Amino acid sequence: MRRQKRDRLDRAHANGYQAGLSGKPRDNCPYQSIDAKSEWLGGWRAAVNDRNMGLFK
Repeated sequence: MRRQKRDRLDRAHANGYQAGLSGKPRDNCPYQSIDAKSEWLGGWRAAVNDRNMGLFK
């Protein structure tokens, strides 16, 4: 069970990162649960930060 939960949250973070790289707004978060939404937003923020630093176009 722990592994499944961690994988789901890792996937939420990765999806948020991809959304941030593609320039989607943070309001597009598809998750309703607090944990998954938090991970998605964390990934989104990391991607936006990376884009602003010039790591990606």
